[in-house]
Amino acid sequence: MKIKMLKINRRFFIIALPIAFIIISLLVYFQTDSKIGNISGCQPIGFSGEIDINDRVAIFEGKEIGLPRMAYEIKESPVLGISSQKRWIEVDLSDQKLLAWEGNDLFLETPVSTGLPWWPTPEGEYRIWIKLRATKMEGGSGKYYYYLPNVPYVMFFENAQIPGWKGYGLHGTYWHDDFGTQRSHGCVNLPTSVAEKLYHWVGPVLSDGKWVVKASNENPGTKVIIHQ
Repeated sequence: MKIKMLKINRRFFIIALPIAFIIISLLVYFQTDSKIGNISGCQPIGFSGEIDINDRVAIFEGKEIGLPRMAYEIKESPVLGISSQKRWIEVDLSDQKLLAWEGNDLFLETPVSTGLPWWPTPEGEYRIWIKLRATKMEGGSGKYYYYLPNVPYVMFFENAQIPGWKGYGLHGTYWHDDFGTQRSHGCVNLPTSVAEKLYHWVGPVLSDGKWVVKASNENPGTKVIIHQ
């Protein structure tokens, strides 16, 4: 009887140990994947909006990239009127496009690069809560480590579920031009010339000569809708 029980126990361990190993591996994988998915969108370093004219080398996907002049040149902001409440931004994740609307009239349309599958751009309805002429971003790891000084024309958005400190936003992009494909860590990458137009078009309205502006009840941020 004891010999029979020993054989049963041995069979149990032979079958159970590999199953337990697979279950533990899956739990570790999904916990890791969940943590990756929760990483802040762009991980900005500071909200001063100021340009660092001395930092002109970026790192993206293991390569050093020299910054184009547009990323660090200092230009005077145009004097703008009050932003229209009818203006809103649509981001189509399926088509990798952004459309800027004033009511039913299309202001501009552009291909974009949204988040990779493991760093998705979150769907939902948002409001721009802060605009920055530039900021530094650093994050990721391994192949996906990035160090990006003077990211231009940044427009961070938020809602009740996705707070502003998560770092999701719209911004110009000098480190790739592969728009129309998923390439980002969760933000919406725009051609820099398009980002500049949007930066001055959307609310909150930026005062003349200022680097940064936060939304308020008197100076609200433009609505951003992200969908498949």
